[in-house]
Amino acid sequence: MSPNKIIITLKSATTFGRGDGVAGLVDREIEHDQYGFPFLRGKTLKGLLAESAENIVFALDNEKTWRDAKDHLFGVPGRGSDERGILHTGDAQLSESLRTEIKNAKWAKEDVLYSLTGIRRQTAINENGAPDHASLRSMRILLPKVVLEAKITFDGNGPLPVELQLLAATVMDFRHAGTGRNRGRGWLTAELDNDAETKKLFSKFPEAVK
Repeated sequence: MSPNKIIITLKSATTFGRGDGVAGLVDREIEHDQYGFPFLRGKTLKGLLAESAENIVFALDNEKTWRDAKDHLFGVPGRGSDERGILHTGDAQLSESLRTEIKNAKWAKEDVLYSLTGIRRQTAINENGAPDHASLRSMRILLPKVVLEAKITFDGNGPLPVELQLLAATVMDFRHAGTGRNRGRGWLTAELDNDAETKKLFSKFPEAVK
């Protein structure tokens, strides 16, 4: 059975930045909707997964079976109808049940945001070990242990077994997202909702490579 969603658990403070700030409060705000619910855009998530898949395929010496599976899942830029791939990824957000419960409780947007986030400040240090003038910056962070879910769907008849194997490996390899991810920030773990099947597929992954 094909998976229906990807479940992401944050292991460290993370910022899914939207490129702007709030005057007098933060220089870099996180992505959030009209209710204050934080999220990671589906397009961004798919790009990060595609990057993980690319790394896996490269580690497998670009063997044609895995390259074709990656291209069919995630698409190939510049190839028209094949550009997007069969995998469609929704925004990663709080579970639908939790969002409904909070909406029904009529929480204010600010209360939702502040219950899930904090503000981190940092400054540049000059050669003398002192803070650089006017270098203080603030960033809103999504707190560790927050769990986000992203719905996934597939075109046509869905993924082939080899594509599911690659997707399982890709999701388990996905470990960082957000601002500063290349410097060790935004640490997370991810799994498919049919986790038992994911582990079964992943256990066959080295065998399938041989």
